[in-house]
Amino acid sequence: MFFTKPAARSAGRWDGDVAVDSSPAAVEGAATDSSLDDEDQAQLKALGFQSDFKRDMSPWANFSLGFTYLSPVVGIYTVFAFALSAAGPPMIWSLLIAGAGQLLVALVFSEVVAQFPVAGGVYPWARRLWGRKWAWMTGWVYMFTLLALLADAAYGAGPYVADVFGFTPSPHATVVCALVMLALATAINLTGTKMLSYFAIFGFSAELIGALAVGIWLLCTQRHHNLGVLFHSFGAEGNHSYTYAFLAASLIALYQFFGFEACGDVAEEVRNPGVQIPKAMRRTIYIGGSAATFVCLSLILSVTDFGAVISGKDADPIDTILKTAFGGVGSKVVLCIVLISFVSCALSLQAAASRLIYSYGRDDMIIGSRLLARFDHKRHVPPFALLIAVIIPALLIIGSLVSRDALTKLVSFGSVGVYIAFQMVVLAALRARIKGWVPTGKYRLGKWGGPVNIGALIYGVAAIVNLSWPRDSHQPWYDDYIIVLMSGTIIGLGIVYLVATRAHTKSDAPHADAIPEP
Repeated sequence: MFFTKPAARSAGRWDGDVAVDSSPAAVEGAATDSSLDDEDQAQLKALGFQSDFKRDMSPWANFSLGFTYLSPVVGIYTVFAFALSAAGPPMIWSLLIAGAGQLLVALVFSEVVAQFPVAGGVYPWARRLWGRKWAWMTGWVYMFTLLALLADAAYGAGPYVADVFGFTPSPHATVVCALVMLALATAINLTGTKMLSYFAIFGFSAELIGALAVGIWLLCTQRHHNLGVLFHSFGAEGNHSYTYAFLAASLIALYQFFGFEACGDVAEEVRNPGVQIPKAMRRTIYIGGSAATFVCLSLILSVTDFGAVISGKDADPIDTILKTAFGGVGSKVVLCIVLISFVSCALSLQAAASRLIYSYGRDDMIIGSRLLARFDHKRHVPPFALLIAVIIPALLIIGSLVSRDALTKLVSFGSVGVYIAFQMVVLAALRARIKGWVPTGKYRLGKWGGPVNIGALIYGVAAIVNLSWPRDSHQPWYDDYIIVLMSGTIIGLGIVYLVATRAHTKSDAPHADAIPEP
């Protein structure tokens, strides 16, 4: 295994097998691929990079990576009980609102990645749009977000593993299951882009087919209500106004609609990224959002007693629905599909985190950059960046044995960290437009760029506020404001690190080049 550090001036390595099919179609296809590779390489070179990644990820694999990161099954199944008890069936409309808002964000990202198709996602985008300090903080926030969400995805699978294999989900058993899932995701990621693509497509197919099959079966056999219930709260708001209850329940939507940025994290592993990645981002919103809404709808109409869910008498309505609809054996099959969704979600989160960390290291922006920027040219992955993306989540998972509350607090930051990092890029894009940036990539919004950018910023700020305000006034104040406190802590530590080490000054990679020179 050979490792080298691919800096902005390093020579890239481009390996490929010689085609043995000499038919006209094969020759033309090979010529097209070669032409695209040359064009992609030339674009990266103009941006100051030579890529060591192989462009083995197909457009559908790229979309599948975003879809499995979004993971409608994981998102809906995790928050369904809370959302239904908080606001009743009308909580489903929050999915449409969040989907529209995040589509605006995805459109902004599409313009940026088309012009700057560099591995790492939000960090290199912020670097090109604003500068090194802003990019450093954006990457810092998003790195902690991804690692916390990865730990949460692995840990959250534990109870489902226990249900499938019939053992008690004790804290120790849950930790072991989480570590096994993390190890499985790491093993797949270490095999390279092509294997990651295969598993992403498999995870997407299994999750989508499973979601559709389960939803159709529930609607055909377990439907207890008509669509009118989607406009009836069944008293879930209690003494509050319904707006308060609806905003609280909208967590089910706010947790759901991200993942599309993962398509851009692997920009150096996709051919013709300026065209394909914006398509993949939009498909993630369209297809992932539609699947999530359909799953949510089928579950709502299958609940027999909304009052029992709202009162807490039926604390796990999904388990009740699945066992009633499919029986013991059938429900285990459904849970196996859910487990595949958890593995796929963890796989995508880890891939995104490793590319972000690698991009940090390649630009010499953080301690240990020399190691983090090393690249395995046999498997075409950054192994030490992947190692960080397994060690830190594993420590968080193991730490839950000492304090389950500590893991919960860190994950609570992950829920809002996505939106903070996203809006740092959206704000950077708006600032760059004001200063004269005109997108030059293969995907452009034209005259709609400014209005879409402003709409994305308004939505994102509103989402951050909604995520941050306290949901339960009966908790101690520090638990009520845990998201605000954790966000302040992570951002504060980042500022202290940046000021103390001046890490951004050590990097000579290009920055702030989206804004034209005076």
